Amino acid sequence: MAAIETPPADVAASERYGPLVHRSVHHGSLLLLIGALEFIAAMVVTQLGYGSSFDWGSSYSLKNNYISDLGAANCGPFSGALGGGSSHYACSPWHLVFNVGIVVLGLLLILAVLLLRTAFPARRSRTIGLGLLALAGVGSIGVGLFPEDVNITAHIVSSFLAFLPGSLALVVLGFAMFRDTRWDGFRAYTVLSGLVSLVALILFISGAYVGLGVGGMERLIVAPILLWSIVVGAHLVRIPTFAPRTLPKGSSSG
Repeated sequence: MAAIETPPADVAASERYGPLVHRSVHHGSLLLLIGALEFIAAMVVTQLGYGSSFDWGSSYSLKNNYISDLGAANCGPFSGALGGGSSHYACSPWHLVFNVGIVVLGLLLILAVLLLRTAFPARRSRTIGLGLLALAGVGSIGVGLFPEDVNITAHIVSSFLAFLPGSLALVVLGFAMFRDTRWDGFRAYTVLSGLVSLVALILFISGAYVGLGVGGMERLIVAPILLWSIVVGAHLVRIPTFAPRTLPKGSSSG
């Protein structure tokens, strides 16, 4: 039986929606969860192949290396994406793990956006917020397809497309959650996550790393978005779906 595609008819437009979602939202939330978790796993695995991921002085440094260094297809000195930093050395033997992981993240994010539409009230902020989130997915795909040492221009454009729309999406979606009981307790968190990511992006571009280093500041851009994807994905998948449409015995759907 197909799930009801609209809220119950007796729910007035002025009322707050109840804590139910369409089945497609469950599918989208799972994709959101899987995308974030597989990308985190891809980063960890690639860091282990690069060297000690917890060594801030040599090999791969969470503080001093760009995230994009994990995807460098060759070994050599490269300029960092977006941050405008000086040339630095990068060598990532398992770069394919990272690049495939971020492409998969982008694809799953775009698919999730298409399925999560009905999790938000029908208003302009929903369209804008989900559109920005889809753009972030496109940017993520570009980051994986164009490593920093292969096409730095395309890589920088893709990185910017992943970072800026991703942070703005959360801010806008926080307002899209207004007057919807399914999002009680998540509105302020969503907006705050977007603002933290956006401020970190501004500091990153300006070169003000406030002691975190270029890698630490770049992770402060990405971490709120990934964490939000995990938290929201887990939240939505737990909400019951609308009951299936039932027909009286002897009646037909025609």
